Amino acid sequence: MRARFVAFASGLVFGLGIIVSGMVDPAKVLAFLDIAGDWDPSLAFVMGGAIPVAAAGFMLAGRRQRPVCDGRFLEPSKTGIDARLVLGAVLFGAGWGLAGYCPAPALVASVSGQGGTLVFVAAMLAGMVVFDLYQRLLSGSRR
Repeated sequence: MRARFVAFASGLVFGLGIIVSGMVDPAKVLAFLDIAGDWDPSLAFVMGGAIPVAAAGFMLAGRRQRPVCDGRFLEPSKTGIDARLVLGAVLFGAGWGLAGYCPAPALVASVSGQGGTLVFVAAMLAGMVVFDLYQRLLSGSRR
């Protein structure tokens, strides 16, 4: 129960943060990414404020034997840079630059019911399903 409450509270704070920062407004995100045009630097301040908060969180977590709501820390199994990581980053960046959304702000903005946002979220979810099916087919052919 405690873990669910912490997850809910964390998601709520994160969602409110991206609403307050303006990251759910694709026009604001696109203006931030348009450094050659009518550039809006305000999201740089959002990121600049998030970095010290995250650094403090990682520092505090590093001093703990285990997380507050789990038995052990879950660390990534892969730590290197490979083609799959680079391709994923390129696709993420291209999608963010074209649509002005990345997954979390799009999900938060989807509650507004705006058509463009709902289309983006539907396409994002469809892409996740296609990727999952591809991964299953790929892992089945390796056996």
